[in-house]
Amino acid sequence: MEEGQALPEIRKTVTQDQINRYARVSGDGNLIHLDAEFAAQGPFGRIVAHGMLVLAFLSEMLTQAFGKSWLESGRLKVRFRAPVYPGEDVIAFGRITRLTVEDGSRHIQCQVGCRKVDGQEVIVGEASVVVPEG
Repeated sequence: MEEGQALPEIRKTVTQDQINRYARVSGDGNLIHLDAEFAAQGPFGRIVAHGMLVLAFLSEMLTQAFGKSWLESGRLKVRFRAPVYPGEDVIAFGRITRLTVEDGSRHIQCQVGCRKVDGQEVIVGEASVVVPEG
């Protein structure tokens, strides 16, 4: 790993079934995610995915990149910039912006986010993780 290195991207299609299942397990049954008639009257004009569902794709990408280290020491700070609708594809992406070695571990900082395939960023932020050397 080195500064400037891109993290492996992952691409996901958001489906209404995913949104329904996420609503059930998260306890977030807001009708803007589940009911087309209700959502049509809201600020987005249609059903939108939960922001935390989309954020989970970013965490999946970071887990693929850093494995157990991400699960044990990962930190994430993000902003939600745009909605994601059922049927849209999103790409989780990242790049290492700083890498230092201290006490036998690599301290890694990254710029990360999720974007739609048209390039519109839906989540932007920073991640940090500590990876043991070796």
